[in-house]
Amino acid sequence: MTAELVRGQNHPLSQARLEIRISAGTPIVAATALSDENGRIHGVEWVAHPGAPTQPGLEVSRQAAAAHRLAVDLDAVPEAVHRVGVLLALPTGGAGPVRFGAVAAPFTAVTGLDGTEIASFTLTGLDAESAVVALELYRRQGAWKVRAVGQGYAGGLAELLTDQGLPQARQLAADIDEAVAQGLARSVQAPPPRTADGDRSRRTATPALGPDQAGTAPQPGPVPPRSPYDGQLPGGPGEPAAQHPYAGSPPGPGSVTQPSAPSAGGPIDYSHPRRQNAAPPPPPPSAPPAAPGQPARPVAGDATGWSMDERLYNQVWGMFEDLARTTAAYRSAVDFAESRMDKELEQVLSDPRNRIGGQGDAAREAARARHGLLVDQAREALDRDLAQLKAEADVVEPALPAAYARWDSPVWHAYRVPMEIPMALRLGDLHLPEAEDIRIPMLVRLPLERGLWIDSGRAPSADGSLTDAHAMGRLAMETAVAHAARLLAVYPAGEFTVHVIDPAGSGAQPLAALVQTGVLAGPPALGAAGVADVLGRLTQRVDLVQMAVRGGAADALPPGFDTAQQLLIVNDFPHGFDDRAVNQLRYLADEGPAFGVHLMMVADREESSAYGPLLDPLWRSLLRLTPVADDHLADPWVGHAWTYEPSLVPPGSQVLQQVLSQVAAARAKHW
Repeated sequence: MTAELVRGQNHPLSQARLEIRISAGTPIVAATALSDENGRIHGVEWVAHPGAPTQPGLEVSRQAAAAHRLAVDLDAVPEAVHRVGVLLALPTGGAGPVRFGAVAAPFTAVTGLDGTEIASFTLTGLDAESAVVALELYRRQGAWKVRAVGQGYAGGLAELLTDQGLPQARQLAADIDEAVAQGLARSVQAPPPRTADGDRSRRTATPALGPDQAGTAPQPGPVPPRSPYDGQLPGGPGEPAAQHPYAGSPPGPGSVTQPSAPSAGGPIDYSHPRRQNAAPPPPPPSAPPAAPGQPARPVAGDATGWSMDERLYNQVWGMFEDLARTTAAYRSAVDFAESRMDKELEQVLSDPRNRIGGQGDAAREAARARHGLLVDQAREALDRDLAQLKAEADVVEPALPAAYARWDSPVWHAYRVPMEIPMALRLGDLHLPEAEDIRIPMLVRLPLERGLWIDSGRAPSADGSLTDAHAMGRLAMETAVAHAARLLAVYPAGEFTVHVIDPAGSGAQPLAALVQTGVLAGPPALGAAGVADVLGRLTQRVDLVQMAVRGGAADALPPGFDTAQQLLIVNDFPHGFDDRAVNQLRYLADEGPAFGVHLMMVADREESSAYGPLLDPLWRSLLRLTPVADDHLADPWVGHAWTYEPSLVPPGSQVLQQVLSQVAAARAKHW
């Protein structure tokens, strides 16, 4: 029976291997701290946190999230440790809440590895505190107990760690904040919260484990140098088509939410009984009906929404959530099977009678057989759910509109400049190692609320070798051009403007498609003078719109003012940038999205490290993407490492030039 603790109450623990589950209404940071009998932390190595997620006997989440599952093995903690504290804190430096009194009371629970709840504690009564010691596991007369603490600190983690005697408290708190900020920069953003009527009703099966597993015109200036952008388009006369290593294949800002626990039962239910406002299109007459007892056949647009655009958007997000949950259930089942086998093997070895003869071998074989059975059951349930998701993906992908479709989709061959802005934009594909053949479109809401950082740093390729730095720079620019072209294509004529800063002209070849079709606001800016000119004009634009909006005079902008959304592509950073230009770039990243100016950086983080902490806020505010497949993105629910693949144009295809030509023609008519 679960013990529901109040502040100061304790409860005995009968197990050494435990999980501590944390649920909150907002992303929080979770950490654990080891301390001696006096409650003193001896050093930073006694704290498990997102920057150092594993310590002896402890493992915590690598990012801020609304839900956490911390692993604790009390038998593995050092003998000098008498207390294990569970620390919670609100992330700093973001737009989220700064005190626990402004959010729902966090809930904590200590459970066994089988999910059985041992004790729980709801942290009520918090107000100005931004960090809190939630629980404490402590030794008493050779046994372990859990105590509900709930001690909060208004000064955050630095004050909490200082109070527990850690000399490096402020430095460690800063390191934790930095690790959390870096995690945010590589996390998949959660979709906006939906109303009850808009909830997606899907149920994911959990593996059967047996009864014991309970993201203006140019000013006059000096004559620029000769532009490197006067050449032909790739694939034009005398020039071979650009080669891509990928043949074109790839969520919006909002509060992070935790999905409900998967319910036990059959395969995924693809019906949506709470749909009230629109019915999905019926299946084709030629489609055979589902067999009796089998789930309904997936239908594109089978989600809530006022339009097909919205229904498909919600359906894609539902697929993402379903894949995250069913994979989490499978991984949890495998972990449980392994932990149970380890425990059984330990029991076998602890009995001297099993060390000789065949009795021990038989017991070990039986433990391994039970492990194999549990894993097979979990895999069977996973395969069943993946088959349903694959069937849905096969139906949904061909039905996606241009904004959501891959570049190799036939929908682009029928492209026409739209009259309205879509809900979202596809930036690539996401997949997990358990489901390599299921690609979930990575959609971000429009208008962009977060800039993009296309990482041009060296990265390992599929065969384990490192991709050449020059090749990575070219691939990064090709990725940026593909994203920019897609943005231009999905906005109505004249409602999206693209500027380019390319100080050394190193991106001339990838940018040729944008330059030669005439869709840019002007030629790419070259040299330090070009950098200063473009940044100065866009900074001035943000200031002007900001003053007009805040002064309630948005209709008083100067005649001829370009009200279109603006995108600035920056290549080869930090070449050509001085300190003033860097500060302007940071200003655009922070203030620009709210006033129609967006940033797309193509840069190598290591090469830019000479600026030190000056650039840290810039990197934190951008969503990191890669030009090659890379498993750097994490979801805000269970923290899976998702492999991201960019959406690139197939080699030799002319679809990009055709689409951009239509955009340029529509813009000429508009003006």
